[in-house]
Amino acid sequence: MTEVKPKCQTCENLNCLIRKNSMKEGMDVYLDQKVTISCKKSQNFIIEGSPVYGLFFVYKGKAKVAKTGINGREQIIRFVGNGEIIGHRGFGAQNFYQINAVTLENTVICNFSTKVLEEMMQHIPSLTYDFMLFYSDELNKSETKVKKFAQMTVREKVIDAILYINRKFGLVDGLLALQLSRKEIADFAGTTEEQVIRTLSALKKEKLLTSSGKKIGISDPEKLKSEIAVHNYFIDS
Repeated sequence: MTEVKPKCQTCENLNCLIRKNSMKEGMDVYLDQKVTISCKKSQNFIIEGSPVYGLFFVYKGKAKVAKTGINGREQIIRFVGNGEIIGHRGFGAQNFYQINAVTLENTVICNFSTKVLEEMMQHIPSLTYDFMLFYSDELNKSETKVKKFAQMTVREKVIDAILYINRKFGLVDGLLALQLSRKEIADFAGTTEEQVIRTLSALKKEKLLTSSGKKIGISDPEKLKSEIAVHNYFIDS
């Protein structure tokens, strides 16, 4: 890993909670203690069960966050991009990370230790408030995902996963900007690789999706959304 030093005050990730509060009085002393690392694609930078060492913020790149399920199967919880937080459920009450995190491309990550974060939130009220809102939003998303797994069919789960990736990372030349394997889509959607392959094949025959090699494109986003309109509580979350 190669150390780099992006500045929080001039960071382009305006959605980052640290960036939002970087100009507050007294923040400089904490920002100087940030550790920033450059990870190669497929690098595991949080290991499930390892001791907690603060929070990680994606400066530039993409990563997946997952947990180990029954029989060692991976369940992808979410994908993260620029400005997003990783490891927040291990911060505070727990001493060990309950998730693992792996980069999906070359990625630059910022880390603040638990000690620095605790001091930061004790002295910067606006940051503490922003974190409170963040945790509230994360709880709502977790509850919504439980509903998804309970109520959606396999086809709806796959469609929902494709639309989620599209909302989060967008399209490049009509294809999803984040390229995932069929297994990764299955691990995120909560189904099997075989079911994902069959569903994607059906959606392509119906001209709702396109493909170029292993990359997936969306022909008609609105029609695809209509397939899961009954689950509108999840479409925009």
